[in-house]
Amino acid sequence: MKRIAVMTSGGDCPGMNAAIRSVVRTALNYEIEVYGVEQGYSGLMENQFVKLESKCVANMIQRGGTFLRSARAPEFKEEEGQLKAMENLKNQGIEGLIIIGGDGSLAGAKVIHDKYNFPVIGVPGSIDNDIYGTDMSIGVDTALNTILWCIDTINDTASSHDRTFIIEVMGRDCGYLALMSAISGGAEAALIPEVPFKIENIINKIKERYEEGKTRSVIILAEGVGSANDFGKTFDMIGGFETRITVLGHIQRGGSPTHFDRILATRMGASAVDSLLYGESGVMTALQERKIELVPLGKVLNNKRKMDKKLLEIAEMLSK
Repeated sequence: MKRIAVMTSGGDCPGMNAAIRSVVRTALNYEIEVYGVEQGYSGLMENQFVKLESKCVANMIQRGGTFLRSARAPEFKEEEGQLKAMENLKNQGIEGLIIIGGDGSLAGAKVIHDKYNFPVIGVPGSIDNDIYGTDMSIGVDTALNTILWCIDTINDTASSHDRTFIIEVMGRDCGYLALMSAISGGAEAALIPEVPFKIENIINKIKERYEEGKTRSVIILAEGVGSANDFGKTFDMIGGFETRITVLGHIQRGGSPTHFDRILATRMGASAVDSLLYGESGVMTALQERKIELVPLGKVLNNKRKMDKKLLEIAEMLSK
């Protein structure tokens, strides 16, 4: 293998640049040329390739986002778009492709492997930590640390004014960010898509906390459960609380990656290159019990990551 390409796709997350850096420098160490695909699958179809040298990824390990950029590309779901992409890979002399991203990105990688028999390795990058087969995805730890900083900051003002704060975090279908930040941030409740709840029970719980002498309450809400503003109105009307809403939004996607994410991204990027050289394809790099393993993309996409019930029990116990 003499020439490979790397791309990022879907939502950006801290650590993507570190993964690209690792891919580039690992490949160059093996005297393999590396090309970056700009704008994800859109760039793959539009022939947006740029040669990457070692200096191109200097000072990238600490930068959030992705310098290769990303974009939505629904056209790739159609055969016409796929054929354009494959023709461009062929014309550029690319012999292997590494795709960094979430479920949608990995689904595209599976198409490239299954339908066109082209060597491809996936690298999980998603702050939601909703990708099956890996203990952690790139970007999760940084997002959690960002959320935790916000919770700690809000706790200060909440205590000063005897207020209840509802903090909305990302997670349409997966409540991992909400649950973990609620545990580490000392929140009274985490409202997540995986667990049904009654708003009246949450309100009664908050009332009990105030009766016990607490001067503030914090509730973490995953966006997939509903709007924090709507919940805030309910708390005001039914609970009689002075409620404040904070929607963290895209602040969770940005920022310099943590040590954990830099190391994880670096290990996964290096493993992706090694895997291509060993003849692997149609697999995703995964962190499993501190080791980097390979998981078939079919298994990743055909299974849903389940919430750890023990974490739910811990959250409930600690919030009492």
